[in-house]
Amino acid sequence: MDEARARDVLRAAGLGGEAALIALGENAVFAVGDLVAKVGREESLLPRAERELAVAGWLAECGVRAVRAAEPRPRRVDGHPVTLWHRLPDAVRPAGPEDLAVLLGEIHALPEPPFALPPRDLLGGVERWLRLAGDAVDPADAAYLRDRRDACAGELAALTPHLRPGPIHGDALPRNVHVGPDGPVLVDLETVSLDLREHDLVVMALARDRYGLPAAQYEAFAAAYGWDVRGWEGCAVLRGARETASCAWVAQHAPTDPNALAEFRRRVASLREGDREARWHPF
Repeated sequence: MDEARARDVLRAAGLGGEAALIALGENAVFAVGDLVAKVGREESLLPRAERELAVAGWLAECGVRAVRAAEPRPRRVDGHPVTLWHRLPDAVRPAGPEDLAVLLGEIHALPEPPFALPPRDLLGGVERWLRLAGDAVDPADAAYLRDRRDACAGELAALTPHLRPGPIHGDALPRNVHVGPDGPVLVDLETVSLDLREHDLVVMALARDRYGLPAAQYEAFAAAYGWDVRGWEGCAVLRGARETASCAWVAQHAPTDPNALAEFRRRVASLREGDREARWHPF
């Protein structure tokens, strides 16, 4: 789904107007007046959209600082789920690692919700992303990622957590925190899951090792949360699974974006070579 297709879906939903594109990834995200509209890439993402709205309502009831839904159920428009959200005030500053750590503490302190949350299926999207990549990526690279996915799945199942499992955000990065006049709030709730709390902490460890997050910022994150996941023996396993998923995620953009193809090749090469410090570029 490219921007033009997403705008067609918005217009079919009666939301075209002066829509401004905010992000184009698994969803196309648009600002539409006082609302934000998220257009899902395909109809198979409808259950996830329904769950994200349920999570938003639950977090509101729990008093967790998170984005609020404008409608309780997704719209189905031309084969795409569309969800509507209240638009947040303009940011007063970029979110920092400490902001994220504090909000993760709020999520991690919650009991299970009154509805079912899935486990954090890091690897579940790999096949879909590689399918969307099609012939744009080397078949040998796609096969390598599938093999790596299968190996990671077995290792994940054998992990022994350090923290008590429970609700997690699932994609815990500062980019998913918005700092407005009233302070930081969590956004992008579609990966909220019921799983090892370590999932949320490994994300920042990987940001330090792969994406150039300064060591001092990582240390601030770990201090604000109260524990450094890098000392846990399962950290390398979770990191490896997330690297596999992150590599495949970029592949879906390769057919239309040469930069995505170059980044996909860079990531696969570093995994094949066992280079744990090769720099990856955010995408």
